[in-house]
Amino acid sequence: MKTFDINEDPHRRYNPLINEWVLVSPHRSKRPWQGQNEAVTANNLPEYDATCYLCPGNVRANGEVNPAYEEAFVFENDFAALKQEEIQFEDDIKPTFFKAKPERGISRVVCFSPKHNLTLPEMSIDAIENIIRTWQKEYINLGKIDYINHVQIFENKGSVMGCSNPHPHGQIWAQSSLPTQVEKTQKSLKAYYDIRQTNLLQDYLKEELKLGERIVIENANFAALVPFWAIWPYETMIISKRHFGRITDFTEDETTDFASILKQLTTKYDNLFNTSFPYSSGIHQAPTDGELHPEWQFHMHFYPPLLRSATVKKFMVGYEMMGESQRDITPEKSAEVLKNLSDVHYKTV
Repeated sequence: MKTFDINEDPHRRYNPLINEWVLVSPHRSKRPWQGQNEAVTANNLPEYDATCYLCPGNVRANGEVNPAYEEAFVFENDFAALKQEEIQFEDDIKPTFFKAKPERGISRVVCFSPKHNLTLPEMSIDAIENIIRTWQKEYINLGKIDYINHVQIFENKGSVMGCSNPHPHGQIWAQSSLPTQVEKTQKSLKAYYDIRQTNLLQDYLKEELKLGERIVIENANFAALVPFWAIWPYETMIISKRHFGRITDFTEDETTDFASILKQLTTKYDNLFNTSFPYSSGIHQAPTDGELHPEWQFHMHFYPPLLRSATVKKFMVGYEMMGESQRDITPEKSAEVLKNLSDVHYKTV
């Protein structure tokens, strides 16, 4: 009988954050690719685009005019996924196949920069710190609203990720319920804390730092790593070293270090295939329900779809949709590749 080799043999890895498994098939990374190639996103955008709904001074789709903003700019999403008005609803508690309930919330857009062509890896640390402070203000202000229990800060970068406008921006959706992935995480973090009186992600990060094999970047206050249970080929997670649950808990040094690691990580992504690297990223932090939530540890996920080049995407189909998530290249190999990439953006070399 063959001895198991985690770097060569198919196996499943457990994700304690959402209580799910992922199938890893390292041997499949050697297969030839004759599938779809995605179009490479153009990197020669102008600093200002007169047709862009998000550039300073331009008219948005709803007829409103953007101010001549010089830093991060926030506005209510013109095509919001959530609505603020309260809807009267009588909950049917009887078992049914057709359960539904209204969801109340607020959707906002955060323009990162007035410059149409300036993405996170090409921004200064000061400019990224300004974005972080904007996120903090939004988390505080939205969290104060009595019916808001979760504030989701996220970015979809690139047309491959469904981004409809190339101007560098993210979104914030605040809502009355915990969304599914956050609710799964909440249950796992709470169960771990109730048993051990320690924090799951803080304990996990300590073990990852000891091993070092999946650490991509580390500074005094944060670490960026490829999770042991990563699904996407070059998926990463940034975790705070100090135990705190909210972006508003940052010290000044942590704000600078978080800005620095965001710039480094996104630069490495761009340098991987010499392209403006697409991804969906999002911050996971404690709910805004007024509870303390000592089980939460501040962290941020990056889910990039590119697999072998700037034109080859990882698809979630077939087995992934019918069975469970699956990946070919191991997290350890992904971490090694990302770690060895330069911190200097390819455009400036």
